[in-house]
Amino acid sequence: MPKKNSRKDQIMELTLERGIVSVGDLAERLGVSAQTVRRDLNQLCRDNLLRRRHGGVERFEQPLNTPYGERTTTNPDYKHAIAEAVADMVADGSSIFISIGSTPTMVAQALKAKKNLTVITNNLNAAMALSAEVTNRIILPGGELRLPDRDILGDEVTSFFDNYRAEFGIFGVAGVAEDGALLDFHASEVRVREKIRMNCHTSVLVVDSTKFGRYAPAVGGSIFDVDRIIIDKRQNDDYLPLLKRVEDRLVIVGGSTT
Repeated sequence: MPKKNSRKDQIMELTLERGIVSVGDLAERLGVSAQTVRRDLNQLCRDNLLRRRHGGVERFEQPLNTPYGERTTTNPDYKHAIAEAVADMVADGSSIFISIGSTPTMVAQALKAKKNLTVITNNLNAAMALSAEVTNRIILPGGELRLPDRDILGDEVTSFFDNYRAEFGIFGVAGVAEDGALLDFHASEVRVREKIRMNCHTSVLVVDSTKFGRYAPAVGGSIFDVDRIIIDKRQNDDYLPLLKRVEDRLVIVGGSTT
């Protein structure tokens, strides 16, 4: 077996044995330089075998997203407050992208009183919520409907969002990493979200506090790229420095945890 593969196997064994391990510990145990260890760790992280944590790395366990019905009942009051804050930003006659997810769906429900909206979305729940207002124009992509979420995903959805421009792009994420990276469970979700962000005038991230520190394997985009960030409450942990850096675009609907 090649020496490099053997070393990676040893790294995996050490993470299983110790949990979180640092670059320094690995370099000492394996008798190689820190630079060599970092190269191995970069590859193992790219392969979704390890993930970075405070001061080192740990085993990456492939997560499954919480079932849609359960997500709709998680922090409902805060999510409704987030949705109402977004609705206050959107005037009658606006054009909007709405992404998949339970919080963007709540935003759509909060927009029910608006008229003459142009809604471009791959979120069937959002489309149905806004379809009762006959002055609205609702545009959906083709593709396979993912159940029970009622999302439309696929390669054609990514190109679909390239065919339109909107005043607002409203989207959620599965998680926010400590460096501000935005995480989702599938690369296709990341690609669609990034198309929404890039093709709108004002991008709006809607995210409740449970998403900070929640890991998902697909990464794309950064919180620093977003124009407005609507959250339920200010974090009192390791994410305070991150939120401090974006406070000029931050809207907090539920006050502070401190």
